[in-house]
Formats: sequence, C-alpha cells, structure tokens
Amino acid sequence: MLLGSERLIASPRLDGLRVGILANPASVDHAFRHVVDQFAEAPAFKLAAIFGPQHGFRSDLQDNMIETPHGTDPRRGVPIFSLYSETREPTPEMLDLIDVLVIDLQDVGARIYTYIYTMANCLRAAGKAGIPVIVCDRPNPIGGIQVEGPMLEPGFESFVGLYPIPMRHGMTVAELAQMFNEQYWLGAALEIVPMEGWSREMYFDDTEIPWIIPSPNMPTLDTAIVYPGTVLFEGTMVSEGRGTTRPFELIGAPWLDGAALTARLNQAGLAGVHFREVVFEPTFQKHAKVPCGGCQIHVTSRWDFEPVKVGVAVMRECYGLGLDQFKWRDPPYEYEHDKMPIDILAGSTQLREQIEQQVPIEEIAASWRDGVKAFEETRKPYLLY
Repeated sequence: MLLGSERLIASPRLDGLRVGILANPASVDHAFRHVVDQFAEAPAFKLAAIFGPQHGFRSDLQDNMIETPHGTDPRRGVPIFSLYSETREPTPEMLDLIDVLVIDLQDVGARIYTYIYTMANCLRAAGKAGIPVIVCDRPNPIGGIQVEGPMLEPGFESFVGLYPIPMRHGMTVAELAQMFNEQYWLGAALEIVPMEGWSREMYFDDTEIPWIIPSPNMPTLDTAIVYPGTVLFEGTMVSEGRGTTRPFELIGAPWLDGAALTARLNQAGLAGVHFREVVFEPTFQKHAKVPCGGCQIHVTSRWDFEPVKVGVAVMRECYGLGLDQFKWRDPPYEYEHDKMPIDILAGSTQLREQIEQQVPIEEIAASWRDGVKAFEETRKPYLLY
C-alpha cells in the first residue's frame, strides 16, 4: 500500500511552492523516512515552516496540558510553530510564510485524540487566509468499520471533542478532514491525497507501515485498541496506567481489590476480552510510586472487542467496588474550568450519571446506539475506501 504522503512526494503538486507541514515523529513512510526530511531534501519546492500538534513536533512533552514553545529546526533553519501553545491554530503571520499547508498526522481512531482538532483549526485558519490545505491520508490503526460509544452533545465541546462524533469514529484522518470542512463550514480549499491499498477492515499491523508512537502514552497498537474506552479514566482518580509500560491497558488504584474487580468483569459476558488481576506502581501521574490493585485488559478477539463498552464496564465496577473511595477528577481539564472532566471526555453528563446509578452495562451501551446509527449515515458521503 501507499500512504498519502508517499503519493504526494512522488507527484509534482508542490513544485515551486513554499510548503508548510504539520507533522510529528509518526509522520514516516514505509522506510522510516520522515516527511520533513523528504520535504527538506526536495529540489523542486521549499520547506518554509514546520507546525507541531500537542506534545510538540518531536513528541517530547509527556503530559497533557503542557504547552510547547515555538522554535527553529537547528539543521534546516526552518521555524517550528507550536499549535499547542498560546495559539491552537496558525496565525496569519505564520501562514504568510507559506503557499500551501500539508498535514500528515497519525490519528488513533478516538474522538478524544487532539490531533484531529489541530487539523480542524488549521483548516479554519487556512480558509480565512486563502491558503490551500493538502491532507495526506494515513490508516485508522483500529480499522474503519467499527463505530462505538456516546456522541458529543452541544455544550460539551473542548479540545478533546469539538464536533458531535462518537468515541470510536471509524474514519481516517482525511475522511475526517472532509467531514469537518463541509459539515462545520471551516472554509478551507482542501485537497485530499488518499492511500492506495488500504481497506476498512485493516488494523495497523495489516499495513506493513512501521508503528511509530504518535504520542508519548500511545506506545503500541495494543494501546490504541483499548484507548477509546479506557481514556475515560482520565476523568477519574483511578489510574489509567500512565507512568507504566502499558498505559490504558492497566487500570487500578491503591484501594482497588484486583481479584474482586477481575472476577466481576470476567463474569460480565463481555466479548473478545479477558481481565487479569495485577498490581502495578506508576512512576508518575496518579498514585505515583504507590502500588495499585486492578486489572490488565487483554484483547482476545479484535472483531468482538468493544473498547468503549469495556472501558465503561471497568469504570462501572471500580465505582461499585469503591463507593467511599472512587472519585471523579476535578476541573480543570484541557483548559475547561467549569465542567467535570469525565463529562468533557464522555461528551455529556449522561455517562457519569449512569455509572453513579449503576445502570447495567448493556443498558448503557444501548443508550449510544441511536447516536451511532445517525453518525454512520452522516459519515457515509466522506468515506474514501
């Protein structure tokens, strides 16, 4: 197969232009060559500016809500503009340096992941400035068929959810670019460079593209598979495994009884998954240097596994086992100072209320289905594969 960036580089589309590129360390081709290196070496056009999303162009900043400064690429003398800084979108002064903006970012298939909103902000800013945008497509690492989870409701927009899409959206980054640009009137002169040879049933390890961590706490494809559900634990004081080698697969807290938790979960009839009792000690973030009881989520069948349902089931049982000790995380979260972080992540107050009321997991999952069905109709015109 060919990535969108590989197809763009092989074409004359950028010849004679001053090019800006939004990328990070995962923006590589099949041979591990980074798109910025290839642009810098291209004789037919000029690399004029580099833009970086959350965690920085080099993905060297570990935590959320840590802004990245602007800088200069020392080898090329090209400015590096942070779009997770005092600005979340390119300014007119930044865009004055370029004739076209290329976006080559690896998404992970979840509404919460901020790179797709950096892309949306670029589309809006470029539309105002009259700068065309070219989005190079990359695989959705967890496939393009399964769609799952609660929809974002009006009033709960944030940088971890700008538009009404479900937690697991089943779209590629270029498909999302088309949908955002048209559905939400971003106004960009948008060009898409699709992949060749990708199909919707593919997971990332079906593609022969090297896995480069797209963000510091997304080390493996296994992480991406569970992430659309267990990322919700960022809205609690239960550890989502940050500070371990298995973030988002390990869930626990100092007060949790891992044996009781895994027994309940393994008896719940959840498909494609097994829960193993663990004790782990995060090196940073929640409960750093404190042993946490809990579980590791082992996916036994990708096609049966429902990550959002499973993540919510784990949260529901954690709440039930620790009524006096389970706590929701307090604001601020992603610069939202009023709403509860769990509500921002879930996209409404409904999920938190369902967990507090201990609504059965099947009823919780059923409450998402109408929204998912409507979204599947909305996304149809924008599917490329």
